[in-house]
Amino acid sequence: MAKPTRQRPTRADRDNPEWSHEDFRRASPAADVLPGLVGEQAAGELLKPKRGRPPADNPRRLISLRLPEEVIAKWRATGPGWQTRMAEHLATGPRT
Repeated sequence: MAKPTRQRPTRADRDNPEWSHEDFRRASPAADVLPGLVGEQAAGELLKPKRGRPPADNPRRLISLRLPEEVIAKWRATGPGWQTRMAEHLATGPRT
């Protein structure tokens, strides 16, 4: 079965019209408007920058390591999470 094609609207959306230069000129920053709409505390949470992932308890370090293709293929064949399993295996040290 063929995928349905997405149709582009041919007429303007009256509920959400495209902004004009005048609309942008009259707009207010969210920091000025949100406190009156949701309160100071909620506005502060909404406007707080959230950048990237939270810090890891055990951060990892990127290195470059050359391994034989067979070794990589063998680990990849174990499925998702193979890099973590490889790191755990290396961390336990050699078997005696």
